[in-house]
Amino acid sequence: MSSLQHDERVAVARLHALLELLPTALDRHLAGHDLTAFEYTLLEALDEAEFGRLRLSVLASRTNATLPRLSRVATGLERRGLITRAACEEDGRATNAVLTDAGRRMVDAVRPTYEDGVRSLILGGLDPTGVAQLADTAYAILDRLDPSRRFAVIAGRPPADAPSDDASCPADPRLPAA
Repeated sequence: MSSLQHDERVAVARLHALLELLPTALDRHLAGHDLTAFEYTLLEALDEAEFGRLRLSVLASRTNATLPRLSRVATGLERRGLITRAACEEDGRATNAVLTDAGRRMVDAVRPTYEDGVRSLILGGLDPTGVAQLADTAYAILDRLDPSRRFAVIAGRPPADAPSDDASCPADPRLPAA
């Protein structure tokens, strides 16, 4: 028999269900654009970056992805002409992902659909207090999952290898605006 209390088991079961259902639901919402939610998140991170360019390692942190996953997805986006890869001028060992004009147009075209999906699937049932509670609860869990602060969106500070001009993450309200 589990040592977890009933309310703890219910909370964990609901979190598991959310983690399984949400990515698929967001992907379905974007299906008309032939883009997954993760692909959109990657393109959006590049769109928000100065000059539409980020090191792959920084982009992985911004999107909460492992470098191998990010590289696979970036390859697909590159084949579609939405991004290119370029050598990093500051570090010859590193590679940058660069948003193309087609990628920027894709972000602009998909943004309203993505935001509609986020509002209808996640935020629609929450008042402002609920949104704040969701953000705080998610942060508390993510902070425990990532004690080394590898993921920029949840860490409250940029990853160690982020250039100084990439010191903010627009997705984390705990960080000062750039």
